[in-house]
Parts: sequence; structure tokens; C-alpha cells
Amino acid sequence: MASNTTKEVLHDLSPIIKIYKDGTIDRLTGTPNVPASPEDPTTGVASKDIIISPEVQARLYLPKLTDPNQKLPILVYYHGGAFVRESPYCFLFHHFTDILAAEAKALIISVKYRLAPEHHLPIAYEDSWTALQWVVSHFIANTSIEKDPWITKHGDFGKLYVGGDSAGANIAHNIVLQAGVKPLPGDVKILGLFLSHPFFWGSKPVGSERKEDFDGQHLACRLWSCIYPSAPGGIDNPMINPFAEDAPSLSGLGCSRLLVCLAEKDQMTQRGILYAETVKKSGWNGEVHLVVVDGEDHCFHVIDPHTDKAKDLIKQLASFISS
Repeated sequence: MASNTTKEVLHDLSPIIKIYKDGTIDRLTGTPNVPASPEDPTTGVASKDIIISPEVQARLYLPKLTDPNQKLPILVYYHGGAFVRESPYCFLFHHFTDILAAEAKALIISVKYRLAPEHHLPIAYEDSWTALQWVVSHFIANTSIEKDPWITKHGDFGKLYVGGDSAGANIAHNIVLQAGVKPLPGDVKILGLFLSHPFFWGSKPVGSERKEDFDGQHLACRLWSCIYPSAPGGIDNPMINPFAEDAPSLSGLGCSRLLVCLAEKDQMTQRGILYAETVKKSGWNGEVHLVVVDGEDHCFHVIDPHTDKAKDLIKQLASFISS
């Protein structure tokens, strides 16, 4: 908004967001919302919007069926956007999720969690946990929730996946760790977790990260202090730094398959590599897959899912979900 150029800035987190002292907010980037569709003309995927709770919503994606009683893998998906922007309804993530649902032949529940800074963390984590519990509650015969017919008829709870991109991957990691200590309704188990370009950071460099990025002024650090000002440990809070001294062991991940997808030019790739290596060494009893795409940057496959490298990565994600 042009009028905000004269206002006093409280937090300048360009190119993502600006927060002004009068409480107004400018989200500097983002894509417009698009409606759900009974049948996407390109993919054949049907989508619809549902209400999970007064605070949490979702967009559901159902690929074209070959059998009216067909059972499909279930993916609970958390969108990216640095915890402060975008939603399942925006063009960027709707288009990507629609393509992934068609490629994986999976029923996808894309969660609309509340955004910071209007709702500081850990609210996004709480909303995301609520959504997963709601999905899994469809497995129970007697439950108080209003069940969605797509999930009850077509969801295969033996093939339940959780995943996300960027901030959504951060959420997915924390949700699956939580599922490792808190049983889900009906004792349903998460089969797999995928983390795509996960948003992790900390106070000290890892791998080949540059020391000069750890003076507290890096965008990731400033953003975290804005969206979770009460986080114990600050940028070394375990929710943003899974390698912090007091972080829970990654051996506690509540799933049996893990896929970590990274891009060579992404500043957070070194932490993604360390994450996969740490899980392997943790004693976690599962299979770990790591993909690093050469020559690409953060969430390239979401920004433009039609390049050759994006198509290849989406196929790998789809294969992980459908296998």
C-alpha cells in the first residue's frame, strides 16, 4: 500500500513482509487466491474447501478415479510461505498441489493454518496438529467429527503421509516428531514424511554455510524473532533448529519412511543434508532418501512446476507417496 511509505516501520523483512508500528502489515510478495474446481481441465483433479475447526480450514484434492471405490494414499500437506504468507487457496500452492495429486494418485489435504505475525508461533503448529488429528479421526467408527466423504471412501490409512515445502516442511517435521510421542486417533501410524527445502536455521553455521550469515541479522533469524518472539532459545529453539542442544532426538520421528528434497543453490540446503545424515545416525528404524537438485534454488518446483527439473522432482515426490 502506497500510504504505508510514510509510516514508521517496526520490522522490515523485505522482500517478504513489512510490519509497521501502527499494526498494519504489507505482505510484499504472494499470489492471488484461486477457486477450487470440480475437475481441473488439465489434470482431472477435483478440489474443494472444507472447515476443520473455527480456526483451521483445508483444500482437499481428489485425483481422477479408475474405480468408484478406489482407495488412495493420503497426504496431509503444509504449504510454504515463511509462516507469514500464502495458503492452500493461492495460485502458487493450489497449482502445485493439483499437479502432485494427479502425479501421485493421492488424496491430498492441504492445510490452511493461521499465519504470523497476526498469530505468533506456535499457533501454526497447533493448527497443523489439529488438522492431522481431524484427518486421522476419519479412521475411527465412532467420532464426533463431521466426516468428509472423500476421506472416508477413498483414503487408505495404511498409506498416510505428511509433508510440506519450506516453512511447511518445518511444520511437517515438528508434527511428525510430535506424532512419535503422542499417539494419533485410532493408533493410526504415519507411513512417510517428506521435507522439501525445509526452513531450518540456527545461531552457528553448519557444513559450508558462511560465518557472516550468523551475526543475528540474516533474514531467517530476524523473521523468526518476529513470528515467534517468545521462543525459548530464540533462533536455537528446537522447532527452527533441530540440531540444538536441547532438541529432541530425530530417532523419535513418528514414521518409517523419510524423503528430504533440496536444491543446490538454496541457503538452507546444508541443514537439510545434515538433517538426513543425523536421522541416519540417530538409531531411527526407517529408510532415508535424500535428493539434491543441481543448479536450482529454494522451492523452484513450486514456483514453476513445468520445468524439466521441477517435473522430475515432482515425479520423485509422487513415487515416494504412491510406492
